Amino acid sequence: MNDICRFFHIRYPIIQGGMGNISNAQLTSAVSEAGGLGTIGVGTMTPDEVENILVETRQRTNRPFSVNIPIQVTPYIEEMLSLVFKHKIPVVSLSAGNPAPIIPMLKERGVKVIVVTASVRQAQKAEAAGADVLVAEGYEAAGINSHLELTTMTLIPQIARAVRVPVIAAGGIGDGKGLLAALALGAKGVQLGTRLIATKDAPFHEDYKQLVIKAGENETVIVGRTVGRVRRIMRTAYAEKLLDYEKSGVTLEEFNRYTSEDYHRRGALSGDFVEGFVNAGQISGFIQDIPTVQELFDQMMSEAKQQWNELREMFLEQ
Repeated sequence: MNDICRFFHIRYPIIQGGMGNISNAQLTSAVSEAGGLGTIGVGTMTPDEVENILVETRQRTNRPFSVNIPIQVTPYIEEMLSLVFKHKIPVVSLSAGNPAPIIPMLKERGVKVIVVTASVRQAQKAEAAGADVLVAEGYEAAGINSHLELTTMTLIPQIARAVRVPVIAAGGIGDGKGLLAALALGAKGVQLGTRLIATKDAPFHEDYKQLVIKAGENETVIVGRTVGRVRRIMRTAYAEKLLDYEKSGVTLEEFNRYTSEDYHRRGALSGDFVEGFVNAGQISGFIQDIPTVQELFDQMMSEAKQQWNELREMFLEQ
């Protein structure tokens, strides 16, 4: 058991990424029940919507789970914090904004704080503000990304060297070898997003899951560069429409409207890829099956151990 497992009271050093408005109790509880740290992303949902998910998640599992609050995305910061305190959520992850004013309020109530970062400078500032754990996310990851577009392979060792708190790697990780690689680079655990989409426990449209497992290595695309809102999504008819909008000079306001959570839900929950989009990371090209979350985590840990033993034998032979 490593530092992350002890700190969060989980079995495996694996946490779930925030999934915005498609977050749900079923997948969150499955992650926690399987030994990881499940996460509910509040996105732009109302406090009532989030509270319903919190209550259902509590009914499904008595193991720890977290809430992700995207600071510049949700219009309900105070209400979400109140829900965290009311339901005694043990862990909160903060993303998409300056966490410094929020961290002390959480720490005062005994809440453990994760901050999602995309550069060494962001990581150092988050650590100075009191973050307990940092997620270092490369732009291979699905969904909203940093305009800096730094890759996981280069980002993790730089951040791990620059801070004292534990670092969790995110972006482009979907199996045990990826887990072991992240640990070798200095991370203490990994965050999964896209890989959890293609699981039996994820209540998303079957066409979304099939899109992920049938994807090649180059079937995700970055949209939003022209307006400073980098987002990685699956290349679909709607994605091509977004790219055309950018070529025509879409404004930031228009782009935000076209990529609102309403369109996200259409894609992920209804399987409508003409009038809705789906987030997907570059690891999509590697995913080929749809296990349960428990099967996935057990397989990842087994594979990481096997790969470690093979590497150890190789070095012992030198």
